[in-house]
Amino acid sequence: MSGIQKVVVAGGGVLGSQIAFQSAYTGHDVTIWLRSEGSIGRCRPKLDMLRGAYHEAIEDMRGAKGEDDPAWCAGISDFEGFDADACDRRVDQAYESLVLELDLAKAVRDADLVVECMAEVADQKSAFFSKLAPLMPQKTIVVTNSSSLLPSQFTKVVGRPDRYLALHFANSIWKHNVAEVMVQDQTSQDSFAAVTEFARSIRMIPLPVKKEKAGYLLNSQLIPWLLSGLDLYANGISDPRSIDIAWTMGTGAPKGPFQVFDTVGLTTAYNIVEQYQRVPGIATPLLRKMMLPYNFKGMERVLKEYIDAGKLGRSAGEGFYKYDKNGNVVE
Repeated sequence: MSGIQKVVVAGGGVLGSQIAFQSAYTGHDVTIWLRSEGSIGRCRPKLDMLRGAYHEAIEDMRGAKGEDDPAWCAGISDFEGFDADACDRRVDQAYESLVLELDLAKAVRDADLVVECMAEVADQKSAFFSKLAPLMPQKTIVVTNSSSLLPSQFTKVVGRPDRYLALHFANSIWKHNVAEVMVQDQTSQDSFAAVTEFARSIRMIPLPVKKEKAGYLLNSQLIPWLLSGLDLYANGISDPRSIDIAWTMGTGAPKGPFQVFDTVGLTTAYNIVEQYQRVPGIATPLLRKMMLPYNFKGMERVLKEYIDAGKLGRSAGEGFYKYDKNGNVVE
């Protein structure tokens, strides 16, 4: 195990809950800091769903023929020496060990690592980092899991630039077990090495990102694809299911854009669309002619309609699709 043992995840959303659960599953001491009792009420069902998803994955892994089998989840176990019963016990232990805390000072009192997983809104992240800065021990490393904002935007408010960087995960991290480790200009080599080793200790494959890049490696490729699918729907070209089928049947990919939107959460998608709209000139007629034909206002309108109706995505039981308690699509 890495030198990082005590982990605090700030925020219990889709990825925050997954990072916390995976860290607990791999034997780390994990606290999820949440802002309110309402946040706790929204986080607990996510943890319940994750417990079920891990158990279901382990059951599927029993019949896998190797690590290349589609059922195999490398974040749960290596193929050699796989013990399904032992993995099931670790899932239950992880679930029982997770601490949900409202007092930030208490949560971070002895933290080795704080993983920021707040909403993709710069002002909210700045406010959190400002509150966090005077409360952390000197040893604490801080990482942001922001999917689209650069870590350097918050260097001054974090207050420890040498011990601050980005650590970004794919969704369903027990199966898609990659972690992008991205530095900013002032990140120390020791901090980069410690976070890289932590990623390995929670069964992730660490991918170094040597320069700041909005979107890292994964989202730099993923977001344009997602926006293209959403743009088709916002312009009335077709419906989400048909757009997804066009992609999955046409390419052999396991999911289409709207299935991915439901996985990451529609609130995160809405925040990303909002950010793109604020980029100077991105929605001008000239750029729309230059292979950027995105109807951002239409995309924002579609997402807001779903969000206002409580259709927040898979973790809420409904987004563009409906889901059962284990997160499976209900036909």
